[in-house]
Amino acid sequence: MRITNKMLSDNYLRDMQGNLRNMSSLQGQLSSGKEIRKPSDNPYKVVKSMGINQEITANKQYNENIKDTINWLDTTDTALKQAGDLLQRVRELILSSGNAAYGSDERAAIYDEINENVSEMAQILNTSYEGKYVFGGTRGTSKPVGVGESGGKNEIHFAARNGSDNIPAEELNMLKQGLSVEVSQGVRIEYNVTAVEILEFTGNKDGQKQPVQLQKVFDDILSHLKSDKTEDVQKLINDDLENITLAMDNILKIRAEVGAKQNRMTSAKERNEDENFTLKELLSSNEDIDITEKYMEYSTAQTVYMSALQVSSKILLNTLIDYL
Repeated sequence: MRITNKMLSDNYLRDMQGNLRNMSSLQGQLSSGKEIRKPSDNPYKVVKSMGINQEITANKQYNENIKDTINWLDTTDTALKQAGDLLQRVRELILSSGNAAYGSDERAAIYDEINENVSEMAQILNTSYEGKYVFGGTRGTSKPVGVGESGGKNEIHFAARNGSDNIPAEELNMLKQGLSVEVSQGVRIEYNVTAVEILEFTGNKDGQKQPVQLQKVFDDILSHLKSDKTEDVQKLINDDLENITLAMDNILKIRAEVGAKQNRMTSAKERNEDENFTLKELLSSNEDIDITEKYMEYSTAQTVYMSALQVSSKILLNTLIDYL
C-alpha cells in the first residue's frame, strides 16, 4: 500500500489533536484541583462522590441536631438545678418552722416565702429555649403550667393552651410525651423532661412506692403553716418534710438522667465529627488530584507536543520537486 502525503498529514493532525486534548484535560485538572469535572470523565468515581456527598450532607444535619440537643439539655439541667435549690430552701424553711421559739410572725414570714416559691417553681417549669418550653412535651409552644390563687395560696396547675387550669386530656397527654432526635443513621435519642415528671412522681415511703403530687405537697405545707393545731404542726415537720425530701430526690434522679443524656450527646458529637472527617478524606481521595503527579504528566505532555511540532516541520516539507 502506498503511503501518501495526505495520510501522513492526517495521522499527524490526529495525533496532535490527541495531544492537545490530553493537555487540555490536564490543564483543567490542575486549575480545578479535581480528577473529575463531569460524569463522562469517570462515571464510577462520579457515582461514588455523589454517595459520599450525600453522607456528608446528612452528617452535617446530624451535627446540627446534636448541638441543638446539647444546648436544650444544658438549659434543662440549669432549670432543674434551680428547682432543686428552691426545694432545698423550702425544706430548710419547714425545718425552721418547727422551732418552738418561733411565733406567729416568724411563721407568717415562712408562709409568705414558700408561697412565693410556689410561683417561682411554676416560672422554672416554664423555662424556654429558642421559643419552646423545655418541660412542655410535644406541646412545646405553650406554657406547661400556670399559677392560680385560692384563699391567699398560690397553686400550680397544668395549663391549657389558653392559660386556664382546665386542661383537656389530649393536651395533658402531649405534656407527658417525650421528644426524640436522630443523631445518626437509624439512631434516635429521647432527650426532654416533662413538667409532669417533676410534679407527679412515685416516691418511696416507708419502703413502699406511693404517688406524690408536688402541687398538693405545696398546698399542704401552706395550709399547715396557717394552722395553729398541734397535729398540723406535726404533719408539717413529718409528712410535709418527707414529701418535700422525696421531691428533691426526684429532681436529683431526673438530673442524673439528664447528665447521662448530655454525656451520650457529647459522645455522639465526637463520633459525628470523626465520621465527617473520614468522609471528607474519602471524598478527597476520590476527587482530588496529586498536584506533583499532574504537573509531571502535564510537563511530559507538553514536551511530547513540542517534539511533535518540531518533527512535523521536518517530515511534512514535501514539495513538487520531491516528486520530480
